Amino acid sequence: MTTRAVAPARVLVIDDEPQIRRFLDIGLRAQGYAVRLAATAGEGLQALALEGADLVVLDMGLPDRDGMDALRELRTWSEVPVIVLTVRADERDKVAALDAGAHDYVTKPFGVQEFMARVRACLRGRTNAAGGVAVYDDGRLRVDPAQRLVLLDGEPVALSRKEYALLLALVRHPGSLVTQPQLLRELWGPTHEDDTHYLRILVGKLRQKLGDDATAPRWIATEPGVGLRFLAGG
Repeated sequence: MTTRAVAPARVLVIDDEPQIRRFLDIGLRAQGYAVRLAATAGEGLQALALEGADLVVLDMGLPDRDGMDALRELRTWSEVPVIVLTVRADERDKVAALDAGAHDYVTKPFGVQEFMARVRACLRGRTNAAGGVAVYDDGRLRVDPAQRLVLLDGEPVALSRKEYALLLALVRHPGSLVTQPQLLRELWGPTHEDDTHYLRILVGKLRQKLGDDATAPRWIATEPGVGLRFLAGG
C-alpha cells in the first residue's frame, strides 16, 4: 500500500519588520511549514489571492495600510485562518480584531513555543476537499480531485492552491465557456468580479506549468473579454 505524502501547510507572514519576518521564517520552516513572506498589506493580499495559504500571520502596523483594514478586506473573499500580530495590548483592540475575523491574537514580543502552539491550533483539521469531480485523463493530462493530484505525461505538476482551483473549475465544465465573473466569484469571492488582472496572472502561471500555449491551446482556451474554455481531450 502506497502512502501519499501530505503537502506541508503554507503560512503567509505579512509583517514590515525584517527581524520578525526572519524570526518567523526560521521558526516555521523548522517545524516543517512552507513559508511566504510579505512586507506590506498590498503584497500580502496579492500573494494570498494568487497563491493561496493555509494560514495568514498578519501584523496590525503595516506601512501601506492599517492591518485591521487589510483583515476586513481579506474576510470579504477568504476564510483562511488569521493570527494577528500587534504591539497593542488593549483588550478592545483584541476584541476588534477577533470581531473582524481573526482566529487568534498574539502581542509582541512573544515566545516561539507559544506562537507555534497557536499556529498548530489554527491549522488543526486542515483538509483538502475533493469537490466531487471525477478523474480527468486524456492520456497526457490527468487531474484526480480525490487525491488532489495533477500529472502531465506521468509526472506530478506542482500547482499552487489557486492554480489548482482554477484548473478544477475548468475541468468541471469540459468544453463549456466559463465566464470571467464566474471564475472570479468562485476563486476570490463576489467582491472581486472586476479584478480580471488576478485571473490573467493566474491563467498565465497555470498555462506555463502545463506547457500550454495561449496561441495554440491544448487545454485552456481564452474567449477574449468573456472567459475560458477547457478543451477536454487535449
